Amino acid sequence: MSFWGSAKVIELYHIYKSYQKGADILVDLNLRIGKGEFVFLTGPSGAGKSTLLRLLFKAEEPTSGQILINGTNLGRLRQSSVPYLRRNIGVVFQDFKLIPQRTIFENVALSLEVLGTPKEVLHQKVFKILRSVSLHHKAWQYPPTLSGGEQQRVAIARAIVTDPVILLADEPTGNLDPEMTKEIMDILRDFNQRGATILVATHDHNLLKTYGHRTLSLDRGRITEVNMTRQSLWEVAP
Repeated sequence: MSFWGSAKVIELYHIYKSYQKGADILVDLNLRIGKGEFVFLTGPSGAGKSTLLRLLFKAEEPTSGQILINGTNLGRLRQSSVPYLRRNIGVVFQDFKLIPQRTIFENVALSLEVLGTPKEVLHQKVFKILRSVSLHHKAWQYPPTLSGGEQQRVAIARAIVTDPVILLADEPTGNLDPEMTKEIMDILRDFNQRGATILVATHDHNLLKTYGHRTLSLDRGRITEVNMTRQSLWEVAP
C-alpha cells in the first residue's frame, strides 16, 4: 500500500471536532497543503491547534468531515493501516515525550527499531541524524541531563530519523531563546528542503514575521489565512 504521491499532501473538508455537545473545538475547517510546503499554524491557547495536529496523525477522530492524506481518506482507513500512515508522519510534541530512562541514542532509535531496521543501519542512521542536530557527542546521556533546547533537538531527531513525508511540530520553539529558536528553525528548514511537508503550530508572532511562510490562523475553531511581513534570518548570512 502507498499513500505517497499526491500533489496535495493534506486535505481537510468541513472538519468539525467537539468533545461535548454544543462545544465545538474545530468548526467547518477546509484546508489544503501541498507537497513540500512549509506552513505555520497560529492562534491563541485553546484555539484547537494541537487538536488539529492530532487529527492528522489519527490520534483522534473528527466529529464530522473528511481528512485526506495524499488522497487517502483517513475515515476509511483500516486500523491495520494506521501504523503505516504514522511511519510516514513525524511528530514533534510540545512536551517532547522523551523517555527519561533511555539514552538519547535509544530515544531516537526507537522508531527505527519498530520498523525492524537492521542494527548496523540503525546505528548509522541515528548517529547521522544526531550529528545533524549537533548532539552526537551526547548520544549516551539521558534526557533529564539536557537543556530544554537540547531535548527539543532530540525530539526533532526522533521525528525525522525515518525520513517521514510529513512533519507536524507543536510549538517546537516554545520557551527557547532567540539563538536556540534559530537553530531549531534551521533544522526544520533543512528537512523541508529535502522535500518534506511541514506544519508548525506556534503562537510566536515574531517567528511568523521572521520566516515568512504561509500562515494559517485558528480562532474559536475557525481557520483563516493571514499574510506576515518577512524579515528572514536565513537571508542574514554569517
